[in-house]
Amino acid sequence: MNDTAATPYAPAQRLGIIVSCMLGFALDLYDVLIMPYLMPSIQRSMYVTLGEAASITTITLVGSVVGGGFFGWLGDRVGRKAALQWTLAVFAAASVGSAFAWNFETLAVLRFIVGVGLGGEWGAGMVLFNEVWNPQRRGLGTALIQGSATLAGASASIVGLWAVQTFSVDWGWRVGLLTGGAPVILVVFIRFLMPESQAWEQYDRARRAGLKPSQSNTFASMFSGRLKAISIASAVWLTAYMFCYYAVVVFVPSLMLNVLKTPRDVVRISTVAAAIVGGVSYIVMGWLNDRLGRRFGALAPSVCWLLALSLLLVAPDARYAGSYLTWPIFWLPIVFAIGSSALGVVGAWLSELYPIEVRATAVSTIYMFGRAAGSLAPLLVPLAAAAFSHGLQRGMLIALPAAIVFIVVSFVLPETRGRRLTAGAAEAELATHPIPQLENGQRR
Repeated sequence: MNDTAATPYAPAQRLGIIVSCMLGFALDLYDVLIMPYLMPSIQRSMYVTLGEAASITTITLVGSVVGGGFFGWLGDRVGRKAALQWTLAVFAAASVGSAFAWNFETLAVLRFIVGVGLGGEWGAGMVLFNEVWNPQRRGLGTALIQGSATLAGASASIVGLWAVQTFSVDWGWRVGLLTGGAPVILVVFIRFLMPESQAWEQYDRARRAGLKPSQSNTFASMFSGRLKAISIASAVWLTAYMFCYYAVVVFVPSLMLNVLKTPRDVVRISTVAAAIVGGVSYIVMGWLNDRLGRRFGALAPSVCWLLALSLLLVAPDARYAGSYLTWPIFWLPIVFAIGSSALGVVGAWLSELYPIEVRATAVSTIYMFGRAAGSLAPLLVPLAAAAFSHGLQRGMLIALPAAIVFIVVSFVLPETRGRRLTAGAAEAELATHPIPQLENGQRR
């Protein structure tokens, strides 16, 4: 039963929404994850250091905070669908433009604009999906969307390695970035085939009729009253996830190819295997978090992060010796991908924490703030690598404290499984199930 619409969505509309959200997020993350494979080419083409090349990822993700805030606000003001169209258009245009950058500074500016577009896509699509989908299957649905990250990772490795191997040093990275223009196709699809959220339309009619307050400053609203503690905890939670994720994922190709001198076909097989295992993990965890709760969906997979990072601790210099199964580093991206499937619960959990009038702003801003703050990892890992023995392997271990913080905060956020997303529903349930906090010396 659809709890957010007076007229049920047609099956074709629901299918169109989940497919477009999956493709949108996959193309979003693809554009970020292809950069590690293009970094060596960018280094040689533009004569910059590894740290400078890695900073492009950080610059892109910092831009996503601006995009997340702006397009989130736009989604609360003019609708989820309109915001989604605009964010994809900005993302696609800037991605194509960045392929024609004539120096490092120009590339940095254009990738920042790419980030602005990327920042709005996730929030607009995720909020629209959660307001449409059956709340009893919302966890599985958002896990499928986030699980498209595995498709993005596999595609990024295949296309990135193909581009730098097939074309010259100056053109390999450019061809790779050109493929980031694909979202323009989704803009047309969304414009004509995707419906608007009926929950938002209902709220918008009530707002225009004066029955609901108009939230002109949705940023202030997400940090007022009971939502303040929720927003702070959520921002820390997402930052910890993203820091751990980028501290490992961005540098696995460099670790395998440059440090451990692994054959490219072995790297490709390891990456594809991680994508397949990660995809299955997203689906399984999504199904379980609809039955066992959002907290379980975050905690169960994140334990695998600890196992993956332990491989860097106990076998930092292990090289490929002809056997995939006995090579410890082969398992690093695979086990880490299982841990990363904790992201599958984020879209549903964040959407269920906020009332409809600030939902798009809060979900987009918090997710993208965490993403940008976590993107400091690509800058800090090389610094840590220079300070420790075993270089990059030890540098990547700065992901460990972040993984622990993510696990701890997962115990703090209130459980929201099955929460209705109509106007007023989130406020009512938050009032009866507030975020745990210390009161009179005791934790409630």
